[in-house]
Amino acid sequence: MKNELLIRGIVLIAISLCFGIPATSYQVGTFSRAGPGLFPLLVSCIVGLIGLVMLVRAWFEKSAAMTFNFKNILIVLASLVGFVLIAEYVKVIVAIVYVVFVSTLAGTDYSVMRNLKICAVLIAIAYAFHAFLGLQLTLF
Repeated sequence: MKNELLIRGIVLIAISLCFGIPATSYQVGTFSRAGPGLFPLLVSCIVGLIGLVMLVRAWFEKSAAMTFNFKNILIVLASLVGFVLIAEYVKVIVAIVYVVFVSTLAGTDYSVMRNLKICAVLIAIAYAFHAFLGLQLTLF
């Protein structure tokens, strides 16, 4: 029986290494003047830390069987591909609403109100990136 936490931890550490090692070849800079390597390096360190915590938890907790739900994997992939296509050819706000409502179909409970709240927060974040950071997003 494969331990679910162990496999998840190993995969997260592998992903963090795949992004973190190449990020070290970019200029990192400082927090006040961040270079192009700072963000991927920080994110990969956080992901690696989460993977390490999962490995430690796998050592102390009872192992659970690793299962794959291919329907849920396909739903999440379809939501991500749809997000990219809608953001490219329509507007980002429509893409955000699409990805939230479609990806939550993979969950066990579906709540329209929760999805609307998530959409509102993500749209506010996208607007903040557009307005305050000057990110070129076609929101409206």
